[in-house]
Amino acid sequence: MLCKGCCTMMGTIFEIKRFAVHDGNGIRTTVFFKGCPLKCVWCHNPEGISFEKQMAYMPEKCINCGECVKVCPSSAHRIVNNLHVYQSIMCTSCGKCEEICLSGALKKYGEQISIQSLLSILLEDRIFYEQSGGGVTLSGGECLCQADFCEELLIELKHNGINTAVDTCGFVKRKAIEKVIPYTDIFLYDLKAIDENVHIKCTGKSNKLILDNLKYIDSCNKKIEIRIPFVPSYNAGEIKKIGEYLKNVKNLTKIKLLPYHNYAGSKYTSLAMRNTLPRELPQKEETDMAIATLKNMGFYVE
Repeated sequence: MLCKGCCTMMGTIFEIKRFAVHDGNGIRTTVFFKGCPLKCVWCHNPEGISFEKQMAYMPEKCINCGECVKVCPSSAHRIVNNLHVYQSIMCTSCGKCEEICLSGALKKYGEQISIQSLLSILLEDRIFYEQSGGGVTLSGGECLCQADFCEELLIELKHNGINTAVDTCGFVKRKAIEKVIPYTDIFLYDLKAIDENVHIKCTGKSNKLILDNLKYIDSCNKKIEIRIPFVPSYNAGEIKKIGEYLKNVKNLTKIKLLPYHNYAGSKYTSLAMRNTLPRELPQKEETDMAIATLKNMGFYVE
C-alpha cells in the first residue's frame, strides 16, 4: 500500500511506451518524463526538453473542421477563409482542443500523473516483464530532474518485484542519483563526449558533472550500460577518447552506439521550436568504424 505522501505526489510525463525493446533488457515499459537540463543539438525527443506543457499542431492532419475553435479558452485557434489558423503564442496548453480534435492534428505533451495511477499502468504488463526478463525504464527528457517522484515510483516497483532501469544524461545533482541508487537495477547512461569543449558544443553544458556522477554510480557497484549518440559532425572524434575513459568503469555491461537520425524534424515544426538537427547523417562505414574502434578496445558493443 502506498504511503499518504506517495498518493499525493505528482510527476510530469509526456509518454508511456509499452513493449519497448531498446530501453534495457527484455520487454519493457518506458516512462518519458518532461524536462531536460541539456540542449543536445540532435535531440530526437524535443517534446521532452521543456519542463512546461506544450501543444503540438500537425497541419497535414488537420481537416479544418473548426471544433477546436469552439473549445479553446484563449482563442489560439481560428478558422480563416475555411482554413485552420493556429497561433501557438496564445496557447496555454490546456489540452481541450486535443480532446475534441477529430483528426489527431493536435497533441498535448506534458501530463501530471500520480504514482498510484502510473504504477497501475506499469503493472499491467508484469507477465511480459517476467517472461522476457524485462521491466520498467524511467527516461525523458531527464527523469532525475523529478528525483523525488522517481524514487518513490522505483520503491513501489521493487516492492512488486519489477526490474528497474534509469535512462539518464547524468547532468543532475548528486543527491538525485543518491535517491534512486538503491532501487535501480541498471543505469542506461548517456555519454556524448570526453572533451569538455566538444560536449558544450553538443549540449550547451560542461560534462564535468556527468563524468563525476558516472564515477559515483560505478563506485556503488551498479550495472551501467553506456549509450553513445554518434553524430559525425559533432562527436565522431570522441569515440576513442570515450573508450579510453570507460576502461576505468568496472561495472560496465555493454556499450550501445546510437547512430544519429533526423526523423524528429516534424516534431520541432509541430511544436514551433527551432530545429537544431544537424544535416549530416552518419554513413554506414563511419558507424562500423566507430563500433570496430570500441570492440578493438575490448568492449561489448551493440
